[in-house]
Amino acid sequence: MSDNFDKTRADNKAALIQNGEPRQFLTFAVMGEEYGVDIMTVREIKGWTEITRLPNSPEYMRGVMNLRGLIIPIFDLRARFRHELTEANAKHVIIILAVKGRNIGILVDAVSDILTVNDGDIKTTPEMETNAATDFISGLISLENRMVVLLTVEHLFDEAGIRETQTAVA
Repeated sequence: MSDNFDKTRADNKAALIQNGEPRQFLTFAVMGEEYGVDIMTVREIKGWTEITRLPNSPEYMRGVMNLRGLIIPIFDLRARFRHELTEANAKHVIIILAVKGRNIGILVDAVSDILTVNDGDIKTTPEMETNAATDFISGLISLENRMVVLLTVEHLFDEAGIRETQTAVA
């Protein structure tokens, strides 16, 4: 997709938020917890396929895949959240996202739902001793019997955020 198309989508999204229009999030599961990303960042959802591991890459970067001629890096969210690597199988899913002008894939356990909420339904993240571990959390949605953690993927995969999280948790 072109940069102009992505900019137009981002501008439209910003306008909707300012007007108080509902926002949509794709929700998915990782280790029994539910997370969500802005639906405007989602490009595609694919079943698990074998990928090519790259030498000297961080453990949470599982490798790359060829998606119709594009080389897409695949990140394991379970490992990114400082847990063990996902033992990926046919039940796992890769969500292709547009992040900072590039496409990335995130490996998750399963896709759950598409949530439509108003800005007022999104709660702020509680204050913690260190923000490094929560900089990639944009908010929380409390539903009847579950909580959805909203992720800001731009911060989740930027190098500075990764270093800060590793330092804060270590």
